[in-house]
Amino acid sequence: MNVPFRVNNCSIERTLDIVGEKWTFLVLREAFVGVRRFADLQAMTGAPRQVLSARLARLVDEGLLRKEPYREPGQRQRDEYRLTEKGRDLYPLLVALMHWGDKYLADDAGPPVLLTHRGCGSPIEQHFRCAQGHEVDGPREVTPLPGTGARLESA
Repeated sequence: MNVPFRVNNCSIERTLDIVGEKWTFLVLREAFVGVRRFADLQAMTGAPRQVLSARLARLVDEGLLRKEPYREPGQRQRDEYRLTEKGRDLYPLLVALMHWGDKYLADDAGPPVLLTHRGCGSPIEQHFRCAQGHEVDGPREVTPLPGTGARLESA
């Protein structure tokens, strides 16, 4: 992509600063299927305890997860981690990564997980459309322009 400008406040870079790490994506993967408790997140991701604790703290600090206290009978109070709206808005990103991995990295037997629409059972697909409703097939059909918040770098 030959872009005639460069911004020094890139949204991709800022997003990767928050979520661009393996354990973060695995925590989010589990949160999207309803895993909420530390021990369960650790078991499902395989993350070392200290790493998971740091990732959860960062996701809470960034507003992608919120803590909600709970107490099992006879136990001390603990926290569950629940997705916020900001966190849920990352779902299309995770699905896109999964679909890419299914296409290029899956075993010969096929994808390990299929996402289907709860209402009808059909597989989930992702599509790009412009505001006028036209299907956009790929990057060659997109023109990047400076946005209203662009801070352009001088060449």
